Amino acid sequence: MANQESANASHATFDLFIQAKTCQEVKQHFSELCVQLKLDPKDYRTFYTKLKERLNYWKAKALWSKLDKRASHEDYQQGKACSNNKCLVLGAGPCGLRTAVELSLLGAQVVLVDKREDFSRNNVLHLWPFTIYDLRELGAKKFYGKFCSGSLDHISIRQLQLILLKVSLLLGVEVHTGVDFQGLIEPSGENGWMAKLQPESHPAAAFQFDVFISAGGGRFVPDGFKRKELRGKLAIGITANFINRNTAAEAKVPEISGVARIYNQKFFMDLLTKTGIDLENIVYYKDDTHYFVMTAKRKSLLEKGVIKQDRSDAQQLLAPANVDDNALYSYAKEAAHFSTGGNLSDLEFAKTPSGKPDVAMFDFTCMHRAENASLVRERRNKRLLIGLVGDCLVEPFWPLGTGIARGFLAAFDVAWMVRSWGMGAPPLKVLAERESVYQLLSQTTPENTSKKYAGYSLDPKTRYQRVNLSSIQPNQVQNLYDVDKSHPMSKNLKDKPSPGTQDTLRGFEELLKWCQKHTSSCKNVNVKDFSQSWRSGMALCALIHHFRPHLIDMSSLDESSCVHNNQLAFSILQKELGIPPVMSPSDLANSKQIDKLSMVLYLSQIKDGFTLQPQEPLDSLPLSKPVTFSRTQSAVFFLSKLKHNSLQRRKEKLVSERRAPGTLRRMGDDDGAQISAPPPEPEPAPPETPRRPTLKPKPAVSVVMANSEECYFCGRRVYVLERISAEGKFFHRSCFTCHKCGITLRLGGYTFDENTGTFYCELHSEELMLANGVEASCEEEREKELSSDDYSPSPSDEDYEGPSHTGTLPRAPEEQSQHYVGSEDDSEEPLVSGSFTSGGGGGVTVSSPKATPFSADHSKLRPVAPSGEAAHDPQPERLHTRRSSDPLPTRKTAPNPDRTPVRSSRFASFS
Repeated sequence: MANQESANASHATFDLFIQAKTCQEVKQHFSELCVQLKLDPKDYRTFYTKLKERLNYWKAKALWSKLDKRASHEDYQQGKACSNNKCLVLGAGPCGLRTAVELSLLGAQVVLVDKREDFSRNNVLHLWPFTIYDLRELGAKKFYGKFCSGSLDHISIRQLQLILLKVSLLLGVEVHTGVDFQGLIEPSGENGWMAKLQPESHPAAAFQFDVFISAGGGRFVPDGFKRKELRGKLAIGITANFINRNTAAEAKVPEISGVARIYNQKFFMDLLTKTGIDLENIVYYKDDTHYFVMTAKRKSLLEKGVIKQDRSDAQQLLAPANVDDNALYSYAKEAAHFSTGGNLSDLEFAKTPSGKPDVAMFDFTCMHRAENASLVRERRNKRLLIGLVGDCLVEPFWPLGTGIARGFLAAFDVAWMVRSWGMGAPPLKVLAERESVYQLLSQTTPENTSKKYAGYSLDPKTRYQRVNLSSIQPNQVQNLYDVDKSHPMSKNLKDKPSPGTQDTLRGFEELLKWCQKHTSSCKNVNVKDFSQSWRSGMALCALIHHFRPHLIDMSSLDESSCVHNNQLAFSILQKELGIPPVMSPSDLANSKQIDKLSMVLYLSQIKDGFTLQPQEPLDSLPLSKPVTFSRTQSAVFFLSKLKHNSLQRRKEKLVSERRAPGTLRRMGDDDGAQISAPPPEPEPAPPETPRRPTLKPKPAVSVVMANSEECYFCGRRVYVLERISAEGKFFHRSCFTCHKCGITLRLGGYTFDENTGTFYCELHSEELMLANGVEASCEEEREKELSSDDYSPSPSDEDYEGPSHTGTLPRAPEEQSQHYVGSEDDSEEPLVSGSFTSGGGGGVTVSSPKATPFSADHSKLRPVAPSGEAAHDPQPERLHTRRSSDPLPTRKTAPNPDRTPVRSSRFASFS
């Protein structure tokens, strides 16, 4: 009988625990339940198992099945993965509690502390689909029956905290509220890592741990973590919570999932006209409260008296002393009343713990994020793994609703890190893997994460579609391993470089000596490092001069013309070796700090380009010999020439199809006599370039370099780690798309149009090149007929048109394009310049400094009039003749200056 009464009492207490609506109620009923079932909450290893055995209650069994299913996943190894680890979690927000749940499932002893004694945040969170699924699998419906019912996809922060708190307690997590964390205490004597807490006598102050997770928000970032500030244009957000009385009338008021001015201009114009309130957007969610969040315009707030005085600084503008609270309350209430059509007639503000109306105004465009997500600190041979989750890792941009979703992803990521730590992985490997995953966090959206929510686990590969756990190597995160330098053993461990680091340092030294050796003969050049020594451009020019003295005359360079020198060197290296610039000439000349790794990469390519054979065929490489960058570059260069020749043949075929069929008939010839169209001559190899004393870039052909910190396509800032470059342009990987079809381009598989500055994919580049080539060739055929030596004009020609051709200029063998008669003065000058580059600095190039690509210099060309006649044609630049195939007595032809030069590139580089 006594057992029955005890069971009934525990069942009732369990029901009260499930239904508890405050943090204090939850903790109170949980303590009562432990007493009734004779359970020790600190026995974390067996607490959950004993709880299931002693609470034989049908309402609890459905919850046990949910938790058992989660705990049975192979990642947790039946709770043994981290059975020897002790973890301290700071912060009882949703992210801190979610992290504590995962660490407990891994088998670790978990203690969570928070300064607040109750959960009071009414603001509502937008949930991504995977977070809804995840919470349901943890039994959220058992604790909160209205959780995401129907189409709802949101929950208040307070309700989410209560759900996760109950799950944490049932799994054996120690939760202590009303405890102020004041820092970490380093090991001393027999004690390991501990926390400095207030009150000092609290039992958690004696807890020793080897893992510390901070989820306490931006104000609780541990020492050793650097944060970056991301600021956009000023946008002022207002949040307001009104009491929800859960009446039938309130239930009928529809929610506003998100209305922006751009999509519903009439609504916002009516709001401005009737109330004087000017908003950019507004959201209304119905939960424990009626929750409104809106973006207000500064001018509107000033006119309504919410902001007292206009300030240029956002902090001063929104400082409490510059805000009229009563005007703010009226502003928020009026906006809420209008947006709901007046159906929420009795709007009363919910209260904060301090008794004030739950209304807040803030600048949400200033966000912070940590530069790294983890570090290891070692003192007296005792290591501490530190990780960040929640707002202290990445502050959310609330209009996108990404906060809680990315917070949960970070909780899974940090739990995976602790799992590796507990299973004995080397500290640097643990850090490198965590930082590799952290790179993806800010890029995640509901669209680019896996849709197989049932398969989500701690393993990042189940959640992120494309994740490389080794994108960052252990030797790159040594700065995140903080070792006590005063301890001899730790100092030796820290200072001893890894084999990979030794190889890297040796390679740097060899490259620096190579640069010094080949620039020592030039005056005003003194290479000492990979940064300041290269700023003036003289060192780069000296390297080129050493290997290609005919390209640069060092005596003609001015050391003070840094941008010009850099431009000259970059242009020659890209043209001669196919090496794209690592940054713009102005950045190299004027940057306060030159990126050393970028310069090392660039100089390494220059060294390979000058010292290795550039034309070695790919199939001649021995199998035992690694394919280096320069060898791969040579192979691509060879293949790009094949493609150019293929395009040339296709162009000639199209030209022949567009001509008169097979032969050309001429006036004065016998009917049976036909003149066969001469076959196109194969393009000869360009002759060896004669040595010249100097090479100065000309404005028409110099490579115009873009700012290496701005994306060429979108104009936004592009960081070194995320940028790529081609044709002297720097841009984001995602912005590198075909101008015609929008497909993402592949480095080494694109075409660049110099006239328009646009990039094309290979499909549309071939169409563009063939079209330009066919147009040029057809024009050439017409002009060849006009200038033919054996052409005899008919009397009707002479009667109709005055001028006729008396001769042609000699042309070089490689000039297979149009040619015109000209004066004696320019008979020595080439009349046509063609420029086509395939392979980014490779391919076939025929150029003349007198003309632009695919065009002719017409300034000196003129038709020749017969003796005794003046060239009185009102349009003397035109050439007049007649073809036998034309039905009209004349055909007027003019050179086409609009042929577009294109350059297909096979070489581009990450920078």
